Amino acid sequence: MSTDDVYADQAKRLVDEVIDIAIKRLETNLSLTEREKTFESLKAEEFSRQSTFVRDDNFEVKNIKWLTISEFSAEKAEQKIHEFIKRTTGLTRYRFRVRWSIPTRRKPIPRATACVYFSFVVSSIKPGTFPVDVFYVFETHRLVHKPGESRFREKWLKDIIENKVMMMQVIEF
Repeated sequence: MSTDDVYADQAKRLVDEVIDIAIKRLETNLSLTEREKTFESLKAEEFSRQSTFVRDDNFEVKNIKWLTISEFSAEKAEQKIHEFIKRTTGLTRYRFRVRWSIPTRRKPIPRATACVYFSFVVSSIKPGTFPVDVFYVFETHRLVHKPGESRFREKWLKDIIENKVMMMQVIEF
């Protein structure tokens, strides 16, 4: 086995460990009893690692220039790991913020707003015919929603705005 193969195997193990740690953190931080449908329940149903990622044996991972012994330091090694993972994951995330308000005739400038944050995850590994993954989160909430899997409720937006207005009435500036 050549040194390049050894490095490639070590890098693959490192990436697998990072993914496993991230999934375990999601599993421990999200409580299924508090949520309608979370990432964990979606993952268990249809988004397992085996069904989500498509393996293409013709795909060649481009390697990066690794450090020499004389260049090595812990900080530089960490930077190289980040560079390698960024290059091999093949995901680009786009984040958008949508801001709502409730202007009235008496108060055309809204007293408070509510935001919903959308994330589009575009994979460069999956075939182009696969859909883009879309998730959204309401401001002040931790529940991650997936369109078509959970309902978008206008009431949650109104609740956020009402809570902000109540908070501003309590706090004196």
